[in-house]
Amino acid sequence: MSEPRPPRHLLRSIGAVFAGLVAIFILSIGTDAVLHAGGVYPPPGQPMATGLWLLATAYRIVYGILGCYIAARLAPNRPMAHALVLGLIGVAISTAGGIYAWDKGPTYGPRWYAWVLVAITLPSAWLGGKLHARRRVTATV
Repeated sequence: MSEPRPPRHLLRSIGAVFAGLVAIFILSIGTDAVLHAGGVYPPPGQPMATGLWLLATAYRIVYGILGCYIAARLAPNRPMAHALVLGLIGVAISTAGGIYAWDKGPTYGPRWYAWVLVAITLPSAWLGGKLHARRRVTATV
Protein backbone atom coordinates (compact mmCIF):
# COMPACT_ATOMS: atom_id res chain seq x y z
CA MET A 1 0.00 0.00 0.00
CA SER A 2 1.42 3.37 -0.96
CA GLU A 3 1.60 6.33 1.37
CA PRO A 4 -0.82 9.14 0.64
CA ARG A 5 0.72 12.00 -1.31
CA PRO A 6 0.04 15.60 -0.38
CA PRO A 7 -2.71 17.18 -2.45
CA ARG A 8 -1.49 18.97 -5.53
CA HIS A 9 -2.80 22.31 -4.29
CA LEU A 10 -0.64 22.02 -1.18
CA LEU A 11 2.46 21.72 -3.34
CA ARG A 12 1.30 24.67 -5.44
CA SER A 13 0.70 26.68 -2.27
CA ILE A 14 4.18 25.95 -0.99
CA GLY A 15 5.61 26.79 -4.42
CA ALA A 16 3.72 30.10 -4.54
CA VAL A 17 5.03 31.22 -1.16
CA PHE A 18 8.53 29.99 -1.99
CA ALA A 19 8.51 31.88 -5.32
CA GLY A 20 7.56 35.10 -3.54
CA LEU A 21 10.28 34.56 -0.94
CA VAL A 22 12.92 33.88 -3.60
CA ALA A 23 11.87 37.01 -5.51
CA ILE A 24 12.28 39.14 -2.38
CA PHE A 25 15.71 37.66 -1.62
CA ILE A 26 17.03 37.97 -5.18
CA LEU A 27 15.80 41.54 -5.61
CA SER A 28 17.04 42.67 -2.19
CA ILE A 29 20.45 41.03 -2.39
CA GLY A 30 20.83 42.03 -6.04
CA THR A 31 20.00 45.66 -5.32
CA ASP A 32 22.41 45.66 -2.37
CA ALA A 33 25.16 44.29 -4.62
CA VAL A 34 24.50 46.83 -7.37
CA LEU A 35 24.53 49.72 -4.89
CA HIS A 36 27.77 48.45 -3.34
CA ALA A 37 29.39 48.00 -6.76
CA GLY A 38 28.18 51.39 -7.92
CA GLY A 39 29.67 53.17 -4.92
CA VAL A 40 26.31 54.28 -3.51
CA TYR A 41 26.88 51.98 -0.54
CA PRO A 42 30.30 51.66 1.06
CA PRO A 43 32.18 48.37 0.66
CA PRO A 44 30.59 45.43 2.51
CA GLY A 45 31.54 45.40 6.17
CA GLN A 46 31.82 49.19 6.40
CA PRO A 47 29.25 51.24 8.33
CA MET A 48 26.58 53.08 6.32
CA ALA A 49 24.94 56.46 6.91
CA THR A 50 21.36 56.56 8.19
CA GLY A 51 20.09 57.78 4.82
CA LEU A 52 21.42 54.66 3.14
CA TRP A 53 19.65 52.44 5.67
CA LEU A 54 16.45 54.36 4.88
CA LEU A 55 17.05 53.70 1.18
CA ALA A 56 17.46 49.99 1.90
CA THR A 57 14.25 50.05 3.92
CA ALA A 58 12.37 51.73 1.06
CA TYR A 59 13.28 49.19 -1.58
CA ARG A 60 12.72 46.31 0.80
CA ILE A 61 9.17 47.56 1.30
CA VAL A 62 8.64 47.60 -2.47
CA TYR A 63 10.21 44.16 -2.89
CA GLY A 64 8.16 42.77 0.00
CA ILE A 65 4.96 44.00 -1.63
CA LEU A 66 6.04 42.53 -4.97
CA GLY A 67 7.04 39.18 -3.46
CA CYS A 68 3.72 38.87 -1.63
CA TYR A 69 1.88 39.85 -4.82
CA ILE A 70 3.73 37.01 -6.58
CA ALA A 71 2.74 34.57 -3.83
CA ALA A 72 -0.90 35.68 -4.12
CA ARG A 73 -0.82 35.53 -7.92
CA LEU A 74 0.56 32.00 -7.98
CA ALA A 75 -1.64 30.71 -5.17
CA PRO A 76 -4.07 27.97 -6.19
CA ASN A 77 -6.70 29.45 -3.84
CA ARG A 78 -7.01 32.03 -1.03
CA PRO A 79 -4.38 34.42 -2.43
CA MET A 80 -4.46 36.81 0.54
CA ALA A 81 -3.71 33.93 2.90
CA HIS A 82 -0.65 33.05 0.83
CA ALA A 83 0.57 36.64 0.89
CA LEU A 84 0.12 36.79 4.66
CA VAL A 85 1.87 33.46 5.22
CA LEU A 86 4.83 34.89 3.33
CA GLY A 87 4.55 37.96 5.54
CA LEU A 88 4.70 35.80 8.67
CA ILE A 89 7.78 34.05 7.31
CA GLY A 90 9.28 37.49 6.71
CA VAL A 91 8.51 38.53 10.30
CA ALA A 92 10.28 35.40 11.57
CA ILE A 93 13.32 35.98 9.35
CA SER A 94 13.51 39.69 10.22
CA THR A 95 13.15 38.94 13.93
CA ALA A 96 15.93 36.37 13.77
CA GLY A 97 18.10 38.87 11.90
CA GLY A 98 17.39 41.56 14.49
CA ILE A 99 18.30 39.26 17.35
CA TYR A 100 21.47 38.11 15.58
CA ALA A 101 22.64 41.64 14.70
CA TRP A 102 21.68 43.28 18.02
CA ASP A 103 25.23 43.54 19.42
CA LYS A 104 27.24 43.11 16.22
CA GLY A 105 28.08 46.79 15.79
CA PRO A 106 27.50 49.39 13.09
CA THR A 107 28.48 47.18 10.15
CA TYR A 108 25.23 45.25 10.72
CA GLY A 109 23.26 48.45 10.76
CA PRO A 110 21.55 50.48 13.43
CA ARG A 111 19.39 48.59 15.88
CA TRP A 112 16.24 50.23 14.59
CA TYR A 113 16.74 48.83 11.08
CA ALA A 114 15.89 45.20 11.81
CA TRP A 115 12.88 46.17 13.90
CA VAL A 116 11.57 48.47 11.18
CA LEU A 117 11.81 45.50 8.82
CA VAL A 118 9.77 43.45 11.28
CA ALA A 119 7.18 46.23 11.54
CA ILE A 120 6.77 46.75 7.79
CA THR A 121 6.59 43.10 6.79
CA LEU A 122 2.93 42.30 7.51
CA PRO A 123 1.58 45.59 6.10
CA SER A 124 3.67 44.98 2.96
CA ALA A 125 2.32 41.42 2.73
CA TRP A 126 -1.26 42.65 3.11
CA LEU A 127 -0.70 45.30 0.42
CA GLY A 128 0.79 42.72 -1.97
CA GLY A 129 -2.25 40.50 -1.46
CA LYS A 130 -4.59 43.45 -1.82
CA LEU A 131 -2.95 44.54 -5.09
CA HIS A 132 -3.49 41.05 -6.46
CA ALA A 133 -7.14 41.09 -5.37
CA ARG A 134 -7.60 44.48 -7.00
CA ARG A 135 -6.00 43.23 -10.21
CA ARG A 136 -8.38 40.25 -10.27
CA VAL A 137 -11.41 42.51 -9.83
CA THR A 138 -10.22 44.85 -12.58
CA ALA A 139 -9.52 41.92 -14.91
CA THR A 140 -13.06 40.52 -14.50
CA VAL A 141 -14.80 43.85 -15.12
